[in-house]
Amino acid sequence: MNKTVFVVLGTVVLGAIAAVPLVAHHAFGGEFDPNRPILLRGAVTKIEWVNPHAWIHLAAKEVTVAGEKKTVSAPEAWAVEGGTPNTLLRRGINRDSLTIGTEIIVDGYQTRDHSLLRGNGRNITFADGRKLFMGSSGTGAPRDGADPTEQPR
Repeated sequence: MNKTVFVVLGTVVLGAIAAVPLVAHHAFGGEFDPNRPILLRGAVTKIEWVNPHAWIHLAAKEVTVAGEKKTVSAPEAWAVEGGTPNTLLRRGINRDSLTIGTEIIVDGYQTRDHSLLRGNGRNITFADGRKLFMGSSGTGAPRDGADPTEQPR
């Protein structure tokens, strides 16, 4: 009898867990293309300080993808993924340093789905020349020298 109750309860619990959608954390290579570097120049339109990754949205007036500068007649709405909010705070990026309307340059990598205006950001460069690393370390992103914690090979 106890064994039957245990099996039934175990099945119910496992079923309930399986029914809950899981949010998976992805590696860089699962979503982003290391062969499609991007360089975006524009104003911040929205900031999402959410886990597991913060997102910076910008109206890009200048767009370079894989070394080819695109002619943009109207600003393009790009979404750029950064590290976790906590990681960004430790690197000096906070709600006060990055506000709506701030003009920035973002370099990073486009998604594997090249039709999306989305990327993984590596650096933010401000109008005054300050540069902040916004990427995630250890995610399989290319060793491009942007990550200050990167160990040389």
